[in-house]
Formats: sequence, structure tokens, C-alpha cells
Amino acid sequence: MAIMNILPFARFLLDQAVNEGDIAVDATVGNGHDTVFLAELVGERGHVFGFDIQAEAIATARARLAEHGLDGRVTLFQTSHSLLLETLPDSVHGRIAGAVFNLGYLPGGNKQIATQPESTIQAVEQLLSILKPGGIIVLVVYHGHPEGKRERDALLDYVRFLDQRRVHALKYEFINRQNNPPFLIALENRADGSA
Repeated sequence: MAIMNILPFARFLLDQAVNEGDIAVDATVGNGHDTVFLAELVGERGHVFGFDIQAEAIATARARLAEHGLDGRVTLFQTSHSLLLETLPDSVHGRIAGAVFNLGYLPGGNKQIATQPESTIQAVEQLLSILKPGGIIVLVVYHGHPEGKRERDALLDYVRFLDQRRVHALKYEFINRQNNPPFLIALENRADGSA
């Protein structure tokens, strides 16, 4: 197998965890590409919940989902992912198979609006509490800008100290590429306690 770039590897991991009929979360809807991907994975019996604070992102994602005939499988919230625990219906707690974050700012959008380490970590903590056993959280970390560096450092400090009996944490990155290429953090819920 060839070494995968970051985004294909993120999708590979999600594809391994999310199946037909599952529940998934796109914590940073952006332009809706991951939302569409997750909606295809969960199939007609599953559901995706998407979060973004920007109306522009929600509108773009809604149009993209409609274009693919997938809008019936997705519920979009124009709110911070840090509020997902209180926003998601109780019925999906313990049933979420996969979640994805593309951190940074909206491609083609206002670069002054970027994800923040505090809200991202809050969202990750909340997701870890309601992921199903074997569920996965994939974070694509863009750190080529000042806010991204701050978020990168805070996230790495946070995940290093997660209890390995509860969560397996993976960092996937290229070490010989220039200009701060994105890297990936994957967190797998080991709810059964096996290391």
C-alpha cells in the first residue's frame, strides 16, 4: 500500500469505522465535502449531524447535499461544535461511530474566523463521552497560521494525556515536507478498557 496523503487517510479511517445505519458527526462542516462523504457512508438508515458557526458554510453544505440527494440523511446546526452534547439528541449518545474535524478556517472564507483550541477540545471531550466502542474521531490539523499553531499545541498537549485504556491516540504526519503541511490526529474509543 502506498503512503496516503492526509485527507485520503482521514477518509480511509472513517470508512473503516462508519457503516451503513451508523450515526456520524461532521464537527466542522466547512464546504460540506466531509458531510457528503459521511452521508454516503451511513446510507439511508444512518444519519449525520453537522456543525459550523458560519451561515455561509451551512448554506454551501446544504446545497452540496441536495445536489447529491443526501439532504435527508443530514441535520445541520449553525452553532459551535463545543455545544454538541446539548445539541445532539439523547438517542444518539453511545451510537456515534465516527466524527471528523477539519481545523482552521473555511476554505475561500473569512480567514479571521478560525477554529479555536478551547472549543475544539471541548467538542472532542464531549464526543469521546458519547462515541460507541470502536468509534473514531479524526482531526485534520492545519497549522500554517498563528491560530493554527496555537490550536496544534493545545490539542497535542491534550491528547498526549488521554488514558490509553480508554482512548488510543494516533498522530499521522509527513516529516520531510516544507511549509507546515497538515497532519492528522485519530482517537479511537477503547470503551471496553483493552489497551
